[in-house]
Amino acid sequence: MARQQDGSYVISTHREITDVLNDPHLSSDVRNLSGPLPSDEPPSSFIHMDSPEHDRLRRLAMRQFGPPHTPGLVNGLEGFLTATVGRLVDGLADQERIDVVDDFAFPLPLAVTCHVLGVPREDEPRFHRWVHDIMDSVDYDPATDPKEKRDRGVRAREDLRRRLGELVAQRHGRPGHGLLSRLANDDGPDGRMTDADIVATAKLLLVAGHETTVNLITNGMLTLLRHPDVLRRLRDDPDLVVPLVEELLRYEPPVHIIPWRAAYSDITVGDTVIPKGSQITLMLASGSRDPDRFHDPDRFDPDRTDNQHLGFGSGIHLCFGGPLARRETQIALTELARRLDGPALVADPPPYRRSPVLRGPVRLDIRQGGKCA
Repeated sequence: MARQQDGSYVISTHREITDVLNDPHLSSDVRNLSGPLPSDEPPSSFIHMDSPEHDRLRRLAMRQFGPPHTPGLVNGLEGFLTATVGRLVDGLADQERIDVVDDFAFPLPLAVTCHVLGVPREDEPRFHRWVHDIMDSVDYDPATDPKEKRDRGVRAREDLRRRLGELVAQRHGRPGHGLLSRLANDDGPDGRMTDADIVATAKLLLVAGHETTVNLITNGMLTLLRHPDVLRRLRDDPDLVVPLVEELLRYEPPVHIIPWRAAYSDITVGDTVIPKGSQITLMLASGSRDPDRFHDPDRFDPDRTDNQHLGFGSGIHLCFGGPLARRETQIALTELARRLDGPALVADPPPYRRSPVLRGPVRLDIRQGGKCA
């Protein structure tokens, strides 16, 4: 851990990151920072809230998204996931040169999330454009980028919020397929989500969940192409994909940094007392390569055991979409390994996004030796 000149703290070891993420005195609400706020807007989705409101909203979301109330959701998507991956790989069959990001990794989680939410098929092209513009604006640099890039992102956020709100309003009293409908009509023990909370949860899945899955798939394909022996193993042994994806989450995670947390009160981390209100930055990727926790941490090893990585975080904010992202990536990498013909990188390293938080190539060009099998 290191104190920075601005008074904030950076934590980078596995043990200390895990301890902090499970410390009830740590806040995810920006309003608990003692210094200038990163944003003037109040928290929207529950990942930026603290207990008890975070816990209530997360329980409401999980009632419709996973165990114990809907334990079969991910398994029930198996056919859709397989068919969607197959369709996208089919589209690569006649291409000698492929951009894994635009041609495969970007459209896959978007199609899956729209299906999970119950977004009408005719809306999907608009959702694709909005998510693209939002993610493109994340890397906005006023010194080099045209102002239109930022403006497109602002408009896309508003258009996405407005359309999701319309869809939620249409679902009231009309239970049916999709998470939007189930949340709009659920009267469980914690009450019902407001329409604004449903929209915020849907945006979380569409934007934050989408980008992390894109990066996980793209980082995975890049890592496999850099380790051709593992790529061959996966082609011959599809069961390898389960520990392989866990190792990817440790070795090349889609989220490298949690850029801030705030201390509710003075907390002790190691031998250091962090004052109340201090900004805390958590270096997840560093923690997952901590030599005190992982043997030979800079080696990609899909046979690694006891792999308690930080790829999906830890504590009460553990990524609630993690099981779906895992399965998407498992199916995606298995099919790419099986069906691409002699894939090779066009450039290594590929161009990366500028964001220090979300780690992944902005494009990943590969060549095929021939057509897909």
